[in-house]
Amino acid sequence: MVQLIVGVKGEGKTKKILDCVHEAMKTATGNLVYLDKSSRNIHELDNKVRLINVSEYPIQNTDQFIGFICGICSQDYDLEAMYLDGFLKIAKLEGKDVTDALTQLNQISEQFKVKMVVSVSMTKEDLPEFAKEQVI
Repeated sequence: MVQLIVGVKGEGKTKKILDCVHEAMKTATGNLVYLDKSSRNIHELDNKVRLINVSEYPIQNTDQFIGFICGICSQDYDLEAMYLDGFLKIAKLEGKDVTDALTQLNQISEQFKVKMVVSVSMTKEDLPEFAKEQVI
């Protein structure tokens, strides 16, 4: 299941996604992964949450990013949830249509039974129709 946290820059999406991580830590039985464009939130996360600074990897487009997500899922059979902060930036989607990427994330989430919480810098009205019901 993919859940979306949406809003324009400065609306507190990162705080909301971190709150989701902290809440998940209370009941998690599997591994949690937090993807971000930097390591600035490392002190906000419990040491049991794996922080991945996506900017350290040579990801040049959305297809490579989706492959990166698949790689994370394939190497960790105990992966329970992924938190993707700054989705448009880390997935190389700024100024582009997000429909295909969100569709693929939904498929990956369902296939591998990994919950995904994604922060997206856009308004709910700008999302594809199917994604509007995924907003939390």
